[in-house]
Amino acid sequence: MIVVENLTYHVGQTEILKDVSVTLPKGGITALIGPNGAGKSSLLSHIARLLPVKQGKISVEDLVVGECADDVLARKLAILPQQAHFATRLTVSELIRFGRYPHCKGRLRAEDHAMVQQALTAFGLEDLADRFLDTLSGGQRHKAQVAMTYAQDTDYLLLDEPLNNLDIAAARSLMALLHRLAREEGKSVVIVLHDINYAAHYADHIIVMKQGRIAAAGEPAELVTENLLFEAFGTTAKVTTFEGKKVVLP
Repeated sequence: MIVVENLTYHVGQTEILKDVSVTLPKGGITALIGPNGAGKSSLLSHIARLLPVKQGKISVEDLVVGECADDVLARKLAILPQQAHFATRLTVSELIRFGRYPHCKGRLRAEDHAMVQQALTAFGLEDLADRFLDTLSGGQRHKAQVAMTYAQDTDYLLLDEPLNNLDIAAARSLMALLHRLAREEGKSVVIVLHDINYAAHYADHIIVMKQGRIAAAGEPAELVTENLLFEAFGTTAKVTTFEGKKVVLP
C-alpha cells in the first residue's frame, strides 16, 4: 500500500496540499476525484517523485519516496502524467520500450522484448506496433502511452486523467482494460478522474479531494451520494443506482 503522512505543498504563497494524510490500498483501482484545483495531480506527482517531498512523508510499501533510489522506486511504481510529451516520429513499439528503461537502462534483453510484446497484446496494439505516433488517433496514441506505463511491469500504475480527450468508446475500453489488469494481474491502479460515473463503476476505492485536503474516502457504493456531490463539488445532481452501481444523473 501507499501511505501519505502530513504532506504539505506550496507554490509561492499558495498552499496546494494541506497536511494530507491518506492510505491508498494495494490491489484494485483507487480513483482520486474532486473539483478542479483540488490537489489530485499534485498528490499523484509527489507519490511518483515528480515533485519533491519537502514537508511530510510518503511510503510505497517499504520504500520511502525521496530517500530510496529513483530506479528502485521506478521498478515499484510507474506514472503517466497528465501532460506526457513524446516525439511523434516514434513508433508504438519504440514508445513502449521506454517503459523498460528502469530494468535495462536502454539495453533491451530477451525478457524486455517479451514484456513489450506482452504490452502490445494486452492493449490490442499489435497491428499498430510499427505505426508512428503522429499517424494515430488521439485515443490510439493515449492507449500506447498507457501501454508504455504497463510495460514498466510495476505493482502500481499511477495515471493522471488518462480519459482526457477520449471518446466514450475509447474511455470505456481503457477503464475496462485497467479493471481487468487489476483483477487478473494484481495491479494496483491509482487514477485521477473527472467523471464520477467512471469512478463509481470501475473503482474499488474512491478518495475525494477538495481545496488541497482529503474530503472523504471509501467504497463507491457508500461514498457516492447527493450529499457528497453538494459538499465536494457544489452541485445538486441526483444520484441513483443501476445494476448495483451508483450513477450520477447530469
